[in-house]
Amino acid sequence: MPIPKDIQKRLQDKLKQLSSLRPLPPSAVKKLREKFEVEMTYNSNAIEGNSLTERETFLVLNEGITIKNKPLKDHLEATNHKEALEYLYDLVGHDKQNTVSEHLIKNLHQIITKETEKDWAGRYRNAKVIIGGARHQPPDAMQIPNLMNELITWISTNQQNLHPVELAAILHHKFTHIHPFFDGNGRTGRLLMNIIIMQAGYPLTIILKNDRKKYYQVLTAADEGDCQPLIEFITKNVERSLAIYLDTLTPSSKKTEIYISLKEASQSCNYSEKYLNLLAAQNKLEAHKKGRNWVTTKEAIDRYINSRKRKR
Repeated sequence: MPIPKDIQKRLQDKLKQLSSLRPLPPSAVKKLREKFEVEMTYNSNAIEGNSLTERETFLVLNEGITIKNKPLKDHLEATNHKEALEYLYDLVGHDKQNTVSEHLIKNLHQIITKETEKDWAGRYRNAKVIIGGARHQPPDAMQIPNLMNELITWISTNQQNLHPVELAAILHHKFTHIHPFFDGNGRTGRLLMNIIIMQAGYPLTIILKNDRKKYYQVLTAADEGDCQPLIEFITKNVERSLAIYLDTLTPSSKKTEIYISLKEASQSCNYSEKYLNLLAAQNKLEAHKKGRNWVTTKEAIDRYINSRKRKR
């Protein structure tokens, strides 16, 4: 199943809103980019076990500070990831239609792991691997060149047929399912999907560490043949980035919607905070996470209520 039409419309409307604000203030865009670089680096690395906090990641990336009692490897993963993000931004900024290739994927991986896996940075594995806690057994190393070639062909075949967010989500799964490298597959996969997302005009999309359990669940479902939960999960994260950009860049005088907590939202409708939380998690309500908590708008609640009335 593709992205539901109503959610596609939500994405399209928010992307149009963002486009209508152009040219964007350079200083605001710079601050957003810096914020997203830190947030993406922290969350993507933390999902894989990096021990740096978000604040510590900021200090390592922007102040060059060494964090006491934290492994050197964790520092190197942070600085390498930021470098890979800069490579990605430069790539998308110079060519909106840049074709994803094996060379590009190997470059991303090489940057991410060049200080921590020097012997295998940018090189496919040559032996079997086991993913801890996962039922999926990655294919034999001998199959990787053919599988990666098939993956690149799949991208070019489906680029015009699928919504870019859907394409990015399925690409992420296909890549991590192959698991072509010994280490760094998750980080590379999350950057890889962002090439597709950002080429379509959306901001950098971040999978939060707090959503790691859900993230693994939807990847497992995709392993078993059902990509729909993964597509909806990635879509929700794309909406979150769009919402942050719009909230930051829209002048106060032009803002029509103010974000509020679900507790506040429950006081202006007949739904409990718990039920609103369920709707947000199921992508039925326009909402995004701020830290660990969901936020939405009164207008989004009204749109959900009206959509329910139309279906009756």
